Amino acid sequence: MWQRFTERSRRAVFFAQEEAAAYGESSVGTEFILLGLVRESDSIAIRVLERIGIDPKQLRAQVEGQLLKSGDRPSGDMQLTPRSRRVIDLAFEEAKNLKNNYIGTEHLLLGLLREGKGSAAKILIESGAELDRVRRLVETMQETAVSTLVTPNDEEATGVNGTTGMDNSMKGKDLLSIRDFSAKEVMAVFRMAEMLKSRSLSEQVANPLLSGKTLAMIFEKPSLRTRVTFEVGMTQLGGHAVNLQPSEIKLGERESVPDAARNLERWVHGIMARTFSHKTVAELAKYAGIPVINGLSDLEHPCQALADFFTVYEKKGELRGIKFAYIGDGCNTCNSLLLLAAKLGAHMTVGCPEGYEPDIAILTSAQREAKETGSTISMANDPYEAVAGADVVYTDIWTSMGLEDEREQRLEVFQPYQVNSQLLRAAKPDAMVLHCLPAHRGEEITDDVLDGPQSAVFDEAENRLHVQKAILALLL
Repeated sequence: MWQRFTERSRRAVFFAQEEAAAYGESSVGTEFILLGLVRESDSIAIRVLERIGIDPKQLRAQVEGQLLKSGDRPSGDMQLTPRSRRVIDLAFEEAKNLKNNYIGTEHLLLGLLREGKGSAAKILIESGAELDRVRRLVETMQETAVSTLVTPNDEEATGVNGTTGMDNSMKGKDLLSIRDFSAKEVMAVFRMAEMLKSRSLSEQVANPLLSGKTLAMIFEKPSLRTRVTFEVGMTQLGGHAVNLQPSEIKLGERESVPDAARNLERWVHGIMARTFSHKTVAELAKYAGIPVINGLSDLEHPCQALADFFTVYEKKGELRGIKFAYIGDGCNTCNSLLLLAAKLGAHMTVGCPEGYEPDIAILTSAQREAKETGSTISMANDPYEAVAGADVVYTDIWTSMGLEDEREQRLEVFQPYQVNSQLLRAAKPDAMVLHCLPAHRGEEITDDVLDGPQSAVFDEAENRLHVQKAILALLL
């Protein structure tokens, strides 16, 4: 059950258990869920309460005024009372109705109000919290989430249809770099991904967004996640994907990249290219009059970065102000993460050895944009300094495809940058761990971290499908 909770709401329930134990209770009533909610600072639930004029501290005092300590702290697991279980069920319904895939603190607040008969509901209602008003406010805050992630002076309309999540203004765009999307367009991708993820396959098949459309997929490098997620994504959206291997088309050898682009634009509706050189994907975009999507190049990995931040958005409930630590080689994935962090107002520190820093032009560009969004982009040679207080700890393989001849040297240089349990302890206790995969277990990351409770790596991999479906639906 708890896998469907955001980090903040899961922590609020943990706080509720602590509160119940402190009062000598053997089970968690609704009043303790409310105490847990007001202990979880700067959550969406707290913001909602403050917006309707309720002081969380005063709310806590009201709850405490009705409680009496009944004895010693109980031992063992704290179970929810039937009313509290009902609150969780109602919170799940609220999340589903709002097209949210995870239960956040705002949904727990709505669940408490909907349950209506517990002591928490009575206190909330007496304090001025009305169910319909709170629900409208949560909906409004969700709808305006995009505008909080862009610079204050950006007044451009989002162009997102409130019913479908589609943004027709993005049709025909290329995605070669994170720089190709504005913050609003990134959030349009996230909202579309969230909507598609919440729909059943039968719903998607009944309303195919890309019926009759075809995507050409060019692969110069081996692929598991990119190949499967783009092909499955096109199928689920009602379209089709054509897989083009290097031995079949010999791009740039059998015929020039411009000629291949001019041919493909007459047959298909979009091109996804996974190439060694960024120049190749840029040339495809230059000469093809259809959208070109960078599935990975030596410079950037934008689809991966979008799936990564979508995963953080799902689980943490926010992006602005999140501290992101990247540990390891300043590679293509790192480059895209830097640009996206700056664009969305997240702080990011790259911890890497000297000589393995990210692309200097991209780093400079990210730092410049970060000044506008209020975030910080920094470098550190000490991995513990980079990870200190981080909400997210991210790593990637030390030797990317095409650099195999450097493997032995890199293994030695990067050993201090392994993401293990000792390094993870420098981050926040609830820090989530991400890795773009494939992972070289025992090198850049240890088994206990990759498979541990803080890892969201396989949720992140799943989200490649949902985010790329969103990209395809918006661009093609």
